[in-house]
Amino acid sequence: MTVPKYFEMHKPFLEFLKDGNPHTLKELKLLISQYFHLKDEDLNEMLPSGRQTYFTNRLGWASTYLKKAGLITSPAKATFVITDEGRKVLAENVAVIDANYLMKFPSFRKFQNVDTDNIQSVQPKEINDDETPDDAFEDAFRKINKSLSDDLLSEIMKLTPEAFEKMVLDLMRKMGYGTFENAAHTTAVTGDEGIDGIIMEDKLGFDLIYIQAKRWGEDHTVGRPEVQAFVGAIAGKGGKGLFVTTSKFSKQAVEYAKNQHIILLDGEKLTNFMIEHNFGVSTKKVFEIKVIDSDVFNDYKDE
Repeated sequence: MTVPKYFEMHKPFLEFLKDGNPHTLKELKLLISQYFHLKDEDLNEMLPSGRQTYFTNRLGWASTYLKKAGLITSPAKATFVITDEGRKVLAENVAVIDANYLMKFPSFRKFQNVDTDNIQSVQPKEINDDETPDDAFEDAFRKINKSLSDDLLSEIMKLTPEAFEKMVLDLMRKMGYGTFENAAHTTAVTGDEGIDGIIMEDKLGFDLIYIQAKRWGEDHTVGRPEVQAFVGAIAGKGGKGLFVTTSKFSKQAVEYAKNQHIILLDGEKLTNFMIEHNFGVSTKKVFEIKVIDSDVFNDYKDE
């Protein structure tokens, strides 16, 4: 990823404000993206949450850190102006204005919960400049989910093959497929011709999804022959195919399935769907990340 770290945006951010005029966030986005020669794919790369781009998030934190240090002010929503202190910093011509540099400003130290005005006493406090607080939060969230995914897979491996097939169908039902009685069922244990379950894609039952669910260990990689056999089992039945396994698929199997319009779910994707749809998991703690609702304050300003 070529999107610069938030602290790398500090200096060009100030440079673009040095004329003393107010500049909008929209202007700064364009100028800073040009400064770093960012391409569309860089600007559009999303955080793991999928709710914001890395570029927008890091630029937002750059403005926050500069404001907390007193180097810029925001006279209006998404509008910024450099301060006298900001001009002094530019005049120093430091190579990088990182968070540890900003610790020289009392207002920034207060923001960082360093309850002292003695700069010498805060020098040992090093700040990780590699990530924004949002980056750190999302990285921790990703690690927690990865650990949960591993634990889920361990529990799944304790199930019998028949119980695993039923679990897959129940998950599909939780995801919105087969949303009425008898819309999903497993086939007979013997004579299933490679089909472990059948589920209806819509409430009226116009489309069927044929499922093969195999509880295999991580040492078993599902190859093209196994996927090909499944394709043969559902040929002529007028439905779609979903192959689910607790292990992984080979590259050849993935390419073949793509050409045959077969959906593949390996162990990682399976457990991710379980987490996403609260299947087999419970919520331990909820964190709410909030932002200013400008509309509320605009209503008061209109009074």
